[in-house]
Amino acid sequence: MQIAAFTFANGLAAAPMAGVSDRVFRALCRSLGAAATTGEMVSARPELRDTRKSRLRLDFTGEPAPRIVQIAGGDAADLVHAARVNADAGADILDINMGCPAKKVCRKAAGSALMADTDHVARILDAVVAASPIPVTLKMRTGVCAERRNAVTVACHAEAAGIAALAVHGRTRDQHYRGVAEYATIAAVKAAVSIPVWANGDIDSPAKARDVLAATGADGLMIGRAACRRPWLFRDIAVERATGLAPPAPSLADERELLLGLIEQIHDFYGEPQGVRVARKHIGWLCERRPPHPALYMDMMLAGDAVRQCRLLDRYFDAVANGKPWPDRVAN
Repeated sequence: MQIAAFTFANGLAAAPMAGVSDRVFRALCRSLGAAATTGEMVSARPELRDTRKSRLRLDFTGEPAPRIVQIAGGDAADLVHAARVNADAGADILDINMGCPAKKVCRKAAGSALMADTDHVARILDAVVAASPIPVTLKMRTGVCAERRNAVTVACHAEAAGIAALAVHGRTRDQHYRGVAEYATIAAVKAAVSIPVWANGDIDSPAKARDVLAATGADGLMIGRAACRRPWLFRDIAVERATGLAPPAPSLADERELLLGLIEQIHDFYGEPQGVRVARKHIGWLCERRPPHPALYMDMMLAGDAVRQCRLLDRYFDAVANGKPWPDRVAN
């Protein structure tokens, strides 16, 4: 898959996810086979650009190219300015968010809410591409609702404007993340344009990846929520596509090293207490895969400092490895 001067050998991308796709998680996904990673969505509004939250989201220190920044907003002038600012700051590719279904984003006529007005979408895309010195991509949904699946129209506007690639999530705005993704609309988008297309939505296994590629004809796959729970999914898909064989699941020791390393780096990146709060969601995803004793779950989720959080995780993996029950109370 090619975008401007950048080649993505396996076509696998980690989806940008607010509150998840920080520098630490992006590095983990790359190490496990993601060819492309995109930073967390940042607002195009100038007054929000210099907040601590935005600075952390725009931290690409030590990352290899391409550094992909995603911007969100409903005002063309703000998006144009954000494109120039981020290009000057070192971004290699700029992604426009027209896929986020969150109410707080859509209330500002941004994210997937933009797809309700294709004329406005066309004006935004024309303006940003014309102003940006770097390639611009677009992430979107299939439409506003089942009765208004207009992704093909938006995709054609995007190609005409000079958008370099598209990522299409197989749900409408009103679905949020409910139900199941559909891929017929993504296939229609791919058939309508000549620019690269990522298929996104419910890709949670090598078998599903194979099916989605066959159903859509997409150039690549973009994976979001499934990678939060099993970040090695990129590696599994790449290996299966290259060899035809499903790779073995990571050992408990490998999983332990991966998760503890991730949590420690999150603590370092955010500092306390924010790092402890951010780490809880990753611990929660671990507990979805392997539900622990309720007492353990509460101990890990309520840990108030980095040292205790890591110690409890360590003890959790010891308990799993040894097949021992978790005590009702855990001392500090």
